Amino acid sequence: MHSSSRLSVNISMDTIISLIENNPWFGVVTAAIALASAIAAATPTPKKGSIWAKVYAIIDWAALNIGKAKQKSE
Repeated sequence: MHSSSRLSVNISMDTIISLIENNPWFGVVTAAIALASAIAAATPTPKKGSIWAKVYAIIDWAALNIGKAKQKSE
């Protein structure tokens, strides 16, 4: 690895570490996304039009399941 790309990686890692350390909400947000993702992955997609479909849509959004990451309904 060239020294310039190593420097770029170090700067990127320093930026990420700084973001995590300086924002106490970061851990809460990432935990909420992980929880929503686990719920969305473990539950079947409800039938359209039901109240659960609306709740599931919110969970799907919170899990960042968009585009091709969305589960197909049966």
